[in-house]
Amino acid sequence: MGILPNLSGKDAVNIFQKFGYAVDHQTGSHMILFHPSRSTLSVPNHKELAPGLLRGLIRKSGLTVEEFLREK
Repeated sequence: MGILPNLSGKDAVNIFQKFGYAVDHQTGSHMILFHPSRSTLSVPNHKELAPGLLRGLIRKSGLTVEEFLREK
């Protein structure tokens, strides 16, 4: 299991977009990402995401931490 760096919400969204996610809309401070064949993600637009939250988003997207970090 890889060590996650400190990423902002926008940085995480940019990485998820490389895997086919698109920003559908924003509700409050949360950016809602859509993928046609995977689950929808809700990424907070914060300066820094907690490591557990980021790991949970990666897991929900069906990616591994290593795959996610390769695209950073």
